[in-house]
Amino acid sequence: MRIRPTRLQKGDTIGIIAPSSPPNLESLQRSLTFLEQLGLNVKMGKYIENVHGYLAGTDDERLEDLQAMLADQSIKGIICAGGGYGAGRYADRIDFQLMAEQPKILWGYSDITFLHTTIGQFANVVTFHGPMLASDVGKDTFHDLSARMFNQLFEPIELHYTEDISPLTTLGGGNAQGELVGGNLSLLVSALGSKYEIDTRGKLLLIEDVDEEPYKVDSMLNQLRLAGKLQDAVGIVVGDFARAVPKKRKTTLTLGEVLEHYLGDLGKPVVSGFKIGHCEPHFAVPLGVEARLDGDAKTLTILPGVK
Repeated sequence: MRIRPTRLQKGDTIGIIAPSSPPNLESLQRSLTFLEQLGLNVKMGKYIENVHGYLAGTDDERLEDLQAMLADQSIKGIICAGGGYGAGRYADRIDFQLMAEQPKILWGYSDITFLHTTIGQFANVVTFHGPMLASDVGKDTFHDLSARMFNQLFEPIELHYTEDISPLTTLGGGNAQGELVGGNLSLLVSALGSKYEIDTRGKLLLIEDVDEEPYKVDSMLNQLRLAGKLQDAVGIVVGDFARAVPKKRKTTLTLGEVLEHYLGDLGKPVVSGFKIGHCEPHFAVPLGVEARLDGDAKTLTILPGVK
């Protein structure tokens, strides 16, 4: 069982970093009002405004910001400004012992999947797949439910997802229980064959993505299949696949047909339609905690991520 970080309290300080691509600084600034309303103080990463091509500063700078927040005992949690690309470039240099010795909240999604997987597996700490500051919180489209999901950082809350939140589709029936792991499909696939690849054995696998055509989702699911990751999992939680529409081809399989092909005959619970991912509302979930997927009732229950 992974270590759960200590819950936040009003007056706590959180660190804000840009581990991947440069965030929109105006949107980031707007998001700070929300954090103030939560009663939190903030400390910005030293290099958060840096730009190095498509990266938010050099690998050394982004790694330094992450490690500094992990080492700083006054920082009780780390919330990412945005995703994009780049966290995997320094994953092999992260001091996982820092996180293991001082477990603290890490919150983000998309490219942050690389950090979720590596910190989960090498520091054995629960992390949080949730909306980010510049990418989501600072925008006019930020949903009330997305905002309420931050409450799980202040008290241990058991999460329940039902069709009251969004329509769900059963691709495989039955019940399964295990640690919830995963995140962005592209990032999970990018780590295959490395020491940082996702371990799905006996676990519930969460997948989501954005702007990927059905043939590309097909390719990535096939790679997970060939790597044994789909078979190893006890169940699959299919999050949001925003704008998964063909751009190049007139004739195509639909996303639904692709999901059915790879996930429909696994002989285990598989449910799609969860508003988890690049979407609003964005239902934030802890990764590395026990969860239960009921493919027949179409429900997902997740144990608290903080202690």
